[in-house]
Amino acid sequence: VMVWLRRCTHYLFIVVVAVNSTLLTINAGDYIFYTEWAWTSYVIFSISQTLMLVVGATYYLTFTGVPGTATYYCLIMTVYTWVAKGAWFALGYPYDFIVTPVWLPSGMLLDLVYWATKKNKHSLILFGGVLVGMSLPLFNMVNLITVADPLETAFKYPRPTLPPYMTPIEPQVGKFYNSPVALGAGAGAVLSVTMAALGCKLNTWTYRWMAA
Repeated sequence: VMVWLRRCTHYLFIVVVAVNSTLLTINAGDYIFYTEWAWTSYVIFSISQTLMLVVGATYYLTFTGVPGTATYYCLIMTVYTWVAKGAWFALGYPYDFIVTPVWLPSGMLLDLVYWATKKNKHSLILFGGVLVGMSLPLFNMVNLITVADPLETAFKYPRPTLPPYMTPIEPQVGKFYNSPVALGAGAGAVLSVTMAALGCKLNTWTYRWMAA
């Protein structure tokens, strides 16, 4: 019984983190509708997605102990997001206005570190956390490059519930940050190490809690 309880607890954590990552991603899509806070929002949401990804992927990876699990976890996030974005049809958005699988490369880097360091958790936390934190904001920018022109889409497919402060205007690029990717990567690289450590620790805590 305890074995099944422990497994279910792990899987519950994995599902909860993956779902929250998906919700963060959908909310993060709002920065595509350019406002004067566009790059500020981009940095904040890039960091939030990075932290959700690294804590869940590290937790899942150390739970299974199998390199490749982090990539699988990122695939779960991607599929969840695609399914959720299907609801955007009801709002009249075109299908190309969808999230690209930006998490997969970061998950692959996490798996690569775990495999290359022969499953060393400390290396996973330090090197894996830094690589995920630095890579995701870069791949996240691919979102802005691959989707249809954000400003044109915002005007062509106005959201009936769009609040006044999200009204599309010409982007003020560089008004707040000259390089949102660099800022997001720098902050993400530092914070992701802490979240990777938390992901590993959650694994230990869960086992101890279930064994008590």
